[in-house]
Amino acid sequence: MRITLITVGKIKEKFYQDAISEYAKRLSRYCKLDVIQVTDEKTPDGASEALETQIKEKEGKRILENIKDGSFVIALAIDGAMLDSVELAGKIEKWGISGVSQLVFIIGGSLGLSKEVLSRADYKLSFSKMTFPHQLMRVILLEQIYRSYRIIQGEPYHK
Repeated sequence: MRITLITVGKIKEKFYQDAISEYAKRLSRYCKLDVIQVTDEKTPDGASEALETQIKEKEGKRILENIKDGSFVIALAIDGAMLDSVELAGKIEKWGISGVSQLVFIIGGSLGLSKEVLSRADYKLSFSKMTFPHQLMRVILLEQIYRSYRIIQGEPYHK
């Protein structure tokens, strides 16, 4: 299976880059992984709701341009389904068995995702009602995808 992460903004901190590289290396046993970073828009302090919507739409357009036809899209959204690790593994396995060959996970920028991106999503996933920095969310997501593959393969993994 091919898994693509489409994310908004660049990773600046080396420790996040190192963690992402580590999970990408571990995942290479199980799937083909691509990470696509689209440019984020600068949000001025005190931006109006209209400006924030415009920013999300610009970032959303960049995200949508990177989704290939036929991809199964999972948007990380605070109002998405909350799953435990075994349930996520089951979803990934089910999607693969049902013929999905391309999973696309989307992590938005600091303002979240545009309505257009959310409406393109085939599934919305939430890791928590809490907000996380999008750089850290990449690491958490990759770790959970790795954990999912370990579970699917019946391999041991820390609980």
